[in-house]
Amino acid sequence: MKRSGFTMIELIFVIVILGILAAVAIPKLAATRDDAKASKAANDLATYIADVGSYYTAKGTLDLTASATNVVLGNDGCFSAASSTGSAINITSGASSGAAGCLGANSIASKAGNIGIKVFGGSGVTY
Repeated sequence: MKRSGFTMIELIFVIVILGILAAVAIPKLAATRDDAKASKAANDLATYIADVGSYYTAKGTLDLTASATNVVLGNDGCFSAASSTGSAINITSGASSGAAGCLGANSIASKAGNIGIKVFGGSGVTY
């Protein structure tokens, strides 16, 4: 008499192997998601700086309260921007830097030189 199908032991081995593979893959996928959030926030900051530079070029002064480019930093909460003069902006780590992706974003932005005082126009342009 010929049997067809798998034995219980074979099925258990397959389930155990799949469980081991899942245990290895799931943390890697979660880390990839966090890295993507950090990259997005750092890229948004770089875009924000470029947009503020364009705004300054068009208007000749920085008025962040009236600037539509201020929306980018307000959405992610990883960075904050303040302007005390008409041609400089100070970008710092936001108050919610413990949020998912913000610590990595702050690290990326620091390495790229995007955190600090950015001066637009005249001599010493740093954006």
